[in-house]
Amino acid sequence: MSELTDLYQEVILDHNKKPRNYRVMEDATRSSEGLNPLCGDQMTVYVKLNGDRIDDVAFQARGCAISKASASLMTEGIKGKTVGEAEELFQRVHSMLTTPRDQEIEEDGLGKLAVLGGVREFPSRVKCASLSWHALRAALKDEQKPVSTE
Repeated sequence: MSELTDLYQEVILDHNKKPRNYRVMEDATRSSEGLNPLCGDQMTVYVKLNGDRIDDVAFQARGCAISKASASLMTEGIKGKTVGEAEELFQRVHSMLTTPRDQEIEEDGLGKLAVLGGVREFPSRVKCASLSWHALRAALKDEQKPVSTE
């Protein structure tokens, strides 16, 4: 196995076993539910905004290791960012996840989130990795209906 594959597996396993920001946020200013019918993942993302800044973010989930790990990584990556910066990060991660495997991906500035690029090796799992991001986006836009990866 390559070092990148090893790192991908290590980070996914760590964030699945010990997810960061895994809790119900009672004082959230916004939240959104997400569902991946293909895998059965269910998730709620909570956001606490202070003006345009994300002061806190959390999630609760039932699902596969990839969806939980992606949500955990996402919460670490967006805490303290503005809504605009979070939207930009959503676009970059979404692009990384959906870029064909035979094409290079832009990892600069993604930090730990770059390991999610390993999901491209398993196309059926891309929706697992993107669920939390779509739920976050819906919460930031204050959309009331649950999001689905279908």
